[in-house]
Amino acid sequence: MSQAPSYLATDSSPASDQKEPRAQLIVALTQLALSAPDIPSAVLPALEALVSRTRAVGSAYFQVDGGLFKARSASGVMPQGPAMAAILAHGLPAETPLMRALERGALPLFFDDTSAAPEAAGFPELGIRSLAAAPVLSRDGALKGAFLMHTFEPHVWSPRECDLFGAVAGTLAALAARLVAEEQALLEKERALRAKEGAIKALGVAVESRDSEVKGHTDRVTELALRVREALALTPEERDALRWGAYLHDLGKVATPDAILHKPGRLSDEEWRTMRQHVTAGYRVAAQLEFLPRATLETVLHHHERWDGRGYPHGLQGAEIPLLARIFSVCDVYDALTSERPYKKAWSHEAALAEIRAQAGAQFDPQVVEAFAGLFDGDAT
Repeated sequence: MSQAPSYLATDSSPASDQKEPRAQLIVALTQLALSAPDIPSAVLPALEALVSRTRAVGSAYFQVDGGLFKARSASGVMPQGPAMAAILAHGLPAETPLMRALERGALPLFFDDTSAAPEAAGFPELGIRSLAAAPVLSRDGALKGAFLMHTFEPHVWSPRECDLFGAVAGTLAALAARLVAEEQALLEKERALRAKEGAIKALGVAVESRDSEVKGHTDRVTELALRVREALALTPEERDALRWGAYLHDLGKVATPDAILHKPGRLSDEEWRTMRQHVTAGYRVAAQLEFLPRATLETVLHHHERWDGRGYPHGLQGAEIPLLARIFSVCDVYDALTSERPYKKAWSHEAALAEIRAQAGAQFDPQVVEAFAGLFDGDAT
């Protein structure tokens, strides 16, 4: 083999009796990758196959992350020492000669002796004396990752090894490129979700800040509601909708006059009619947030409905009331009972829970009450 790069995989012609096992290997590795939960798990079987079927003592997959290529998966024996530890912890810089070389072409590179290969600069210092590298490219040709395998002694990569590495890395590189794109899209989605979450919670906190007497109410009822959600085995989508509804349930109180909101005594009939309008006002405001699911809006609108049909704003009865609103209603009332207000003292947990149970079938959904009460089974408080 000539020096760096010494071999390009496209030119090899392995014996015909090697082609079928190789094809079976590629199919098996692809199936494993497609069923894997994440990129490291997807590529690990390929890395293990490279180590077991070639003279390589170790192999690794690096993936772009900003200006670095970080190790996502590895198999076999890795170099020891602080330099390699730093690479595994922090990644290879994008300007590494090897990464620059991989950017310039789509084919694997093979170096029989890294000390004689400018493209492999830095690897001899790690103890890596022979190296194979294959790029993972996006559709537009950007370098998104690299498969590497190595030995600790100079080694002439055989045509069979080059062919196997090219086939395995080439097949998995195409899959990895797609997985990288999906992973990045998921990260963007998660960032967007966190931004939405922050905005929704900020709205809830802003409403709560108008009334110092209910400080912490939003967080407490949200936590309670999510615990009931777990007991009722709701879906992840319902969990998000319930959490957002909990944050925004009193959003309409931004339109409630302070004189009513902060009144220490009982409200007059007229004041009570005004107070009850906060659910429809909150619904109208929340509906302007187009990303909110319908279940969140229903929680805002209907969390003061009653199981017996005597609630507001629409007098819904029984299962007509959306489930998430039924869940939240119990949590909201419990926190109101156990919190001190200008017009009342805080109830004890035992008294509040007894009242919640007493209202099952009247104010509350009996099944939700059962799930809520179950949260405190064995609780001595």
